[in-house]
Amino acid sequence: MNTISALPDFHPALWQEPISIGKVSCTLCPRYCELGAGQNGFCYVRKNIDGKLYSLAYGKPTGFAVDPIEKKPLNHFLPGSSILSFGTAGCNLGCKFCQNWSMSKAKIDSVLSLNCSPEDVIQMAKGNDTPSIAFTYNDPVIFGEYVIDISRLAREEQINSVMVTAGYIDKHARQDVFKYIDAANVDLKAFSESFYHNLTSAHLQDVLDTLLWLRHDTNIWLEITTLLIPGENDSEDETKAMCDWVLENLGDCIPLHFTAFHPDFKMTNKQLTPTKTILHARELALSAGIKYCYVGNIIDRKGQTTFCPRCDSKLIERNWHGVAGNKMTGDKCPKCGTVIAGKFNKYSSNIIPD
Repeated sequence: MNTISALPDFHPALWQEPISIGKVSCTLCPRYCELGAGQNGFCYVRKNIDGKLYSLAYGKPTGFAVDPIEKKPLNHFLPGSSILSFGTAGCNLGCKFCQNWSMSKAKIDSVLSLNCSPEDVIQMAKGNDTPSIAFTYNDPVIFGEYVIDISRLAREEQINSVMVTAGYIDKHARQDVFKYIDAANVDLKAFSESFYHNLTSAHLQDVLDTLLWLRHDTNIWLEITTLLIPGENDSEDETKAMCDWVLENLGDCIPLHFTAFHPDFKMTNKQLTPTKTILHARELALSAGIKYCYVGNIIDRKGQTTFCPRCDSKLIERNWHGVAGNKMTGDKCPKCGTVIAGKFNKYSSNIIPD
């Protein structure tokens, strides 16, 4: 699809506060960047122009792809469906291990961007017959205004909106950005403040607060992904602590995904995550009481399959990002009738059993 919408280069930012003559604070994420005239925020795409904050990323995606929804990864939200995916340049985290750094660490004027209005994105989803749109690749928090406008239109057209995010967002701004979102996969980078501080230039508690809010104050379907990096966040103690926190604060029905790291960006000295590390993390989660836990970036059909937590029947068998078989009856196990947490067809609501 050729998009011809005429969009301005700068879009007024919704989350900003003047702090002095010509200086403004961005209140979108917990960095609260204080920007003088002409300065860009940490994310590269929010800029002070003449004392006002603007988004440089609005309407400027770096490209689109039609993916299986399992690639996000979301295993309990319309499994087997396709999703229109896109991102922009920039990011509000500084992950030294970023697996998509060519986009997240790029400035908007250094990458080839398209010119797409929210209406263009909706028409693209319709044209590709995708029931959902994913804001992904970099962190969509930084183009929150664009997310709101697209997801609002998508809701009107009965198209789902999905956020794939690190969850590093101000507690007030997230109410706006997530207002029309149907599902989210939050990248919980690790379960230690030292990891967040040293390897992401962010803070753990802000992400935990977002997870708590998503689970208890919204009806957004939630799944969590952790990239296990050898020697950094892959210890048995840390994995157990994370699972215990999830169980106590989010419940046993939130799917967890443990994925394998490959050397990239500023951590090319690290080795690939051994398969046994990923499989052991899954076993630790299941043993702790997490009902649904999956593996990623490795080939393991058992670790990618959805099992009934009551009778252990195979319900949805996956091969990498493809669904090889789905035996569910609506949202239930056909053998024992157990309700499985999630949204399994376009007519159902998000289900999180008590």
